[in-house]
Amino acid sequence: MTSVLESLNRGLHAAFAQDGRVYLIGEDLLDPYGGAFKVSRGLSSQYPQRVWTSPVSEAAIAGVGAGMALRGLRPVVELMFGDFSTLVADQLINSITKFPAMFNGAASVPLVIRTPMGGRRGYGPTHSQTLEKLYLGIPGLRVLAPNTLSDPGELLRRAILEQDDPVFFIENKVLYPKPVLDAEALADFEIQIADGDFAPTHTLRLKGAPAPQLTLTAYGYMAELAREALTRLAFEHELFCELVVPTQLAPLPAAGSLEPSLAASLAQSGRLLTIEEGTFSLGWGAEQLARAAQQFGSRLLAARRVAAAEAPIPAARTLEEAALPSVEDILTAAREMV
Repeated sequence: MTSVLESLNRGLHAAFAQDGRVYLIGEDLLDPYGGAFKVSRGLSSQYPQRVWTSPVSEAAIAGVGAGMALRGLRPVVELMFGDFSTLVADQLINSITKFPAMFNGAASVPLVIRTPMGGRRGYGPTHSQTLEKLYLGIPGLRVLAPNTLSDPGELLRRAILEQDDPVFFIENKVLYPKPVLDAEALADFEIQIADGDFAPTHTLRLKGAPAPQLTLTAYGYMAELAREALTRLAFEHELFCELVVPTQLAPLPAAGSLEPSLAASLAQSGRLLTIEEGTFSLGWGAEQLARAAQQFGSRLLAARRVAAAEAPIPAARTLEEAALPSVEDILTAAREMV
């Protein structure tokens, strides 16, 4: 099976081959290094005029990418670590996402900023964070987080070529070596796929399972842990769940409602457990629970979050694992809710 890293690399190569307006800008991209996590390998050899290795200045990279996009190109900006995305926040929030509205639709900024996020690699507190919650709710910004349930490279290719809105593309580091799952790997599950606004949402339950007693929702690498927890809850505790895995984190549906697949699952279970690698407060999970309360009112029987500790992520492996959410954390929360 193809790994997530290989899929993303193929997606970049496909976008470059399909459209000569695609450029890549970032640090240490040139072969033989090919980027810190090798997602960009081979591109500088095949398209030397369209891969630009840059100084260590994330704000400058984003600004150049924005200018290129305004002039009709389709640039991709690679940030070496998602922790450094804070350095592009001014460009992203005050320029890139505002230009279409400021110029009354006469300007578009088809820019993709892609970056690895997350811990479990022992990189310490400034290279292990999950910060995408800082960029949710910014008008005009689409935030995507690929998973192993569909082709991450195809999602990236479409984000580059088909979106005129700026895209923040989140790649969890631990997902890179994971295989993109095929029908055989998912043979134990019933899966429903909703296309949504742009990116798919997957709903999984074990084949033959009764109606769900609990809805789990997670994205990115956390969906891997949630899928394991769903199976263990059924076989070890006879607690049956449904798992909803979105690929698009923003924008969310208007008027404070839930994504339709999540709403449909919650209408059956009445209980919602959100799972994310970001810190506990004021995050993606909190927004899902707030929308669930608004949409379902007294029909929402239970609501809870599993997330990272509200502290810098330690470099020591045992402490890092303790700070980040685990399968056991999901099992404990689920059993306490039902």
